[in-house]
Amino acid sequence: MQALKHPLMIVGTGSDVGKSVLATGFCRIFLQDGYRPVPFKAQNMSLNSYVTADGGEIGRAQAVQAEACRVECHTDMNPVLLKPGSDKRSQVIVNGKVLGNFSAGSYFRGEIKDRLFAEVMSAFERLQKQYNPVVIEGAGSIAELNLKNNDIVNMRVATAVKAATIIVADIERGGVFASVYGSVKLLKPEEQKRIKGIIINKFRGDISLFDEGRKILEELTGIPVLGVVPAFRHIQIEEEDSVSLARKAFSARENKVNVAVIFLRRLSNFTDFARLEQDERVNLYYTNNVEEIRKADIIILPGSKSTIADLDELRRNGVADEIVRQARDGKTIVGICGGFQMMGRYIRDPQHIEGDLEKLPGLNLLPVETVIGTEKSTVRTSFRYKHFGQICQGYEIHMGQTHFDAGAKPLNRTVAGGNEGCLVNDKIWGTYLHGILDNPVVIEDLLSPFVSEISRVKSYDAFKQEQYDMLADHLRRHVDINSIYKIMAE
Repeated sequence: MQALKHPLMIVGTGSDVGKSVLATGFCRIFLQDGYRPVPFKAQNMSLNSYVTADGGEIGRAQAVQAEACRVECHTDMNPVLLKPGSDKRSQVIVNGKVLGNFSAGSYFRGEIKDRLFAEVMSAFERLQKQYNPVVIEGAGSIAELNLKNNDIVNMRVATAVKAATIIVADIERGGVFASVYGSVKLLKPEEQKRIKGIIINKFRGDISLFDEGRKILEELTGIPVLGVVPAFRHIQIEEEDSVSLARKAFSARENKVNVAVIFLRRLSNFTDFARLEQDERVNLYYTNNVEEIRKADIIILPGSKSTIADLDELRRNGVADEIVRQARDGKTIVGICGGFQMMGRYIRDPQHIEGDLEKLPGLNLLPVETVIGTEKSTVRTSFRYKHFGQICQGYEIHMGQTHFDAGAKPLNRTVAGGNEGCLVNDKIWGTYLHGILDNPVVIEDLLSPFVSEISRVKSYDAFKQEQYDMLADHLRRHVDINSIYKIMAE
């Protein structure tokens, strides 16, 4: 094994170019090759988050990358997390805990940038003492000049830690030459020196057709093209950004169990449904179209970063009324986190934490009411689902407390001895537990009215580990891994 003197950093010409997935693949490659890798992203902006073992909140992408490294995730892997609640405000989470809500203007003007960058560097240094290499992921584009002076995630990090930095471009978008050349040339000279390679991602067709393009890019930039990675569908890696939902199904299909996830403007933790999507018996789709909702066998209300605002929109666009009609007609209705809160009688926000509305009627499908508060619950939970004996796993990420009517029936019993969720009958239930649908006993119970055979799919964890190996193999075939090791060692 080579001694690696530099961390590897994956930056991009823009958002959704594939940085997270490529970083995941490199994490698994380094693990396979005998190293002890760990992921790191200084600042993440995502509504898709996860809970660490000690109750901290981080971006889901770093939890996925930690799985690829086969290490327990930790808040040091993502010290700053932004969770947008609206177009202009975000909840800022530092080292796993809520710092506060900030306007986009005040945050990106850098009013707390020095404090946050100090936290970023401290987290990185703690990781570097325990692991090698650190696989760093940038955010968005490295050439957002209006935001660059307050950067705490891209080239400021690359320069500070002397990272061997690879820039990634998505060729599907077009303009790949301009995006790579422009991104590099807009950097300061000392930042340009940190860019050691280029990867062209999501290529479709005959890769040899880009041989001339590779030469042109190298001549223009003076930087080697280390790989041209084909787009793939045969590998399933949980994605970070909700923009990926645009590539998912949006309508019902015949001869499948149709599961409609209500498409919310501020939908969070869409990876709750990744396990269901892998089930060959299921067609899972996202919709806020009442006709498509009527076609569903199962309707799921997902989590939301702004539950009251999303519920208000469902009331105005007719989706709330349609869900209630489908419940009366005997459809299965499930609520998770914010969706659980929406299924109750009322949601109250007396302190205006989410917005101007102090109270909004829910769908009145569950005998519960929720009051939004300042305390945020972030905890992993072991539990038994319904009457089943198997121990299941899930995690909570939510603001507010839900109060149950006397005699309300719990959905789950925690291993610690508490009650969780609410069950009206086998077709109407809600829970705060993200990840509940990763548990086979829950999946089989949910689908049992519609299927005759139990799925023979391996455990979801085993499935994910297999996908990380497949991703690593894919990258080894199309990226010059030896050159990457060389630039990390020099």
